[in-house]
Amino acid sequence: MQITNMPSGPLGVNTYLVIDETTNKGFIVDPGGWTEKMKDHVMSTGAELEFIVLTHGHADHIMGIPKLQEDFPNVKIVADKAEEQMLGDPDFNMSRQWGQLTRIHPDLFVTDGDTLVCGSIEMHFLSTPGHSPGGMCVYVPAWNVLFSGDTVFQGSIGRTDFPGSSFKKLKTAIHEKIWTLPDETDVYPGHMGPTNIGWEKEHNPFV
Repeated sequence: MQITNMPSGPLGVNTYLVIDETTNKGFIVDPGGWTEKMKDHVMSTGAELEFIVLTHGHADHIMGIPKLQEDFPNVKIVADKAEEQMLGDPDFNMSRQWGQLTRIHPDLFVTDGDTLVCGSIEMHFLSTPGHSPGGMCVYVPAWNVLFSGDTVFQGSIGRTDFPGSSFKKLKTAIHEKIWTLPDETDVYPGHMGPTNIGWEKEHNPFV
């Protein structure tokens, strides 16, 4: 499995291109923006993009989707069912504040415990509400990799002062869904650099 970080959008969100090297099929996590450079990079890999996977619906993670779909019209959008309202509302997802009215209508809704296969990569979806109502993490057990979105950062967690946020829910989700993963699990967050579960359990001051 090949993971490439392509920071994008107004806040430089970590947009990940994930490719199964066995089948050359892939998916993109959280396209906060989309540029010709990003398109060229994907094209250079020759990968067949199957999915856009959204960890949550805030503007800085979704505003690249319309342009991405112009370049790759067959790609399917995947999101947690509880994020449906936010994704479709430019005020709730805050894209209006950035001058871009973004309304996203996913092709596939998932809930906690669901799985999805891309090539030979099996994604397990973990509902982790708190930063947003339908926030989720994507765990790839075969590789001990977690895409955590804005649930957990390196030494930090996602903000809980937005509409629909809850520190209590986020803390509970982290303890029940994230801290129960193997300590050696590599974490690829929505912002800042990568980390791992063991380090965060010992050092993250918020939870």
